[in-house]
Amino acid sequence: MTDIHKREGFAEEKLIVLPDYAASELSGFELTRGLYVSDIGHFPRARFHYRERPEGCDAHIVIFCTDGEGWVELDGRSAAVREGHLAIIPSGSPHRYGASERSPWSIYWFHLKGELVAPLLELYGLGGASFAIPIGLQNRFLESFDRCYRLLADKPYSLPAQVHVSQTIGHLLGSIGLGHGGSHRHRKREEELDQAIRYLNEHLDSAVTLAELAAHTGISKQHLIYLFKQETGFPPIDYYLRLKMQKAGQLLSLTGLSVKEIAALVGLGDPYYFSRMFKKMMGVSPTEYRSVPKG
Repeated sequence: MTDIHKREGFAEEKLIVLPDYAASELSGFELTRGLYVSDIGHFPRARFHYRERPEGCDAHIVIFCTDGEGWVELDGRSAAVREGHLAIIPSGSPHRYGASERSPWSIYWFHLKGELVAPLLELYGLGGASFAIPIGLQNRFLESFDRCYRLLADKPYSLPAQVHVSQTIGHLLGSIGLGHGGSHRHRKREEELDQAIRYLNEHLDSAVTLAELAAHTGISKQHLIYLFKQETGFPPIDYYLRLKMQKAGQLLSLTGLSVKEIAALVGLGDPYYFSRMFKKMMGVSPTEYRSVPKG
C-alpha cells in the first residue's frame, strides 16, 4: 500500500457520472430499475489513486485491472488486484482501495445500482475483493465496457441507450459468473493461453515465431492456433502483432520517442513496415495517432 493519495483526475482518463435526476429516472423505469450504471470510467496508470469509504458506497463497485497492480481492502481484509483481476465491492460494505506505488494499476470500473444487482452477484458467486478471470472474459469485459461507455458518452439521457447498457452489463456479469472457475478442461485451456500470451507480452521487442511459441509452451502449433482463434478471434502471430501495436500506441501517447525508436522497441526494426502495420491495425498512421487527443 502507499500513503500518498491522489483524488484528482489522471491523464487520458474517461469518466461519466449520471446526475441524480437521471439516476432517479432509471431507478423507476421498469427496464432499468433492476440494474443500471450510475458511474463509469477508465483510469490509466493511475498513480496515487486511492479511495476510502468507511460507511461503504450506495452502489456495487466493479473494478477490472488491465495493467500494473493495486489493492482492495474489504471488511478489514486486504487483497492484491493484479493484471487480469476483477474486484467487486458490494454496496454498503466498508472498503478502501488504491494503486500500487511501484506499479500503479490501470483500471476499468463502473458502479451498479438496482434491486437485482445483489441477487445477480450472489447467484454467480461474484462477490470478492479480487479474483482472476480468463483471457476470453477479459476481452469480453473490455468490449462490453467500450460499447457501454460510447453509448453513455453519446446518448447519456436516452432511455433506449440506458436499457442497452443495462442489458449488456447484466449479460457480461452472467458470462463472467459462468466462465469463472469453469470445468477442468476449460481452466487448462485458459492456463495454456495465459502462458502463451504472457510469453508474447514479455517479448514484444523481438520477433517470436509460431514454432518458438509452441516450443516454449509445450503446445502444438495446431492447438495454439485453435486456442487463440477460440479465445481471441485471431491466430497467434496476428494477435502478437496487435499486442505490439497496442504497446506502440501507448508509447506514442505517453513518450516523445520517434517513430523509428518505437518501431525498434516493438521488434519491428523497419520504421516504414512498422508504420504500414500500425495504420492497417489502428486505422491511422503513427503520426496521426499521436496528434489525436485521447480520453
